[in-house]
Amino acid sequence: MTLSKTTRDHKEIRRWAESRGAIPSEVASTHNKNEPGILRFHFPKAPGEKDNNLREISWDAFFEKFDDSNLELVYQEETAEGERSNFNKLVHPEESASSKKSSSAAKNKSGTKSSKNPGRSKSDSKGSKKDEEEE
Repeated sequence: MTLSKTTRDHKEIRRWAESRGAIPSEVASTHNKNEPGILRFHFPKAPGEKDNNLREISWDAFFEKFDDSNLELVYQEETAEGERSNFNKLVHPEESASSKKSSSAAKNKSGTKSSKNPGRSKSDSKGSKKDEEEE
């Protein structure tokens, strides 16, 4: 069974990508002014790899967008057959956690009914307190 790993560590991500010949890229059609678009790794030497929608970006631009978007890299070192794996996925930490746990386990850990919009419930509760104080 192949295990996936998760990291936010820039050195680990760059090591993994460069050891596979991957290039930090963005989906060109999602690029907006000076900000990179949706992030991807491009594997130009992989068999059948022809994606004209990807545009190479610098590691600095990649990691700036990676951090600003609060992303994690889920990746595998090798396939089930023991070959080097290019599997990777850029996810938000809450997506990564929900895929590893059942929804009830996620609810118990967070202590809230919904882990999808934790910011909304916080602002709602602050707004309610403020409303109560004004009354």
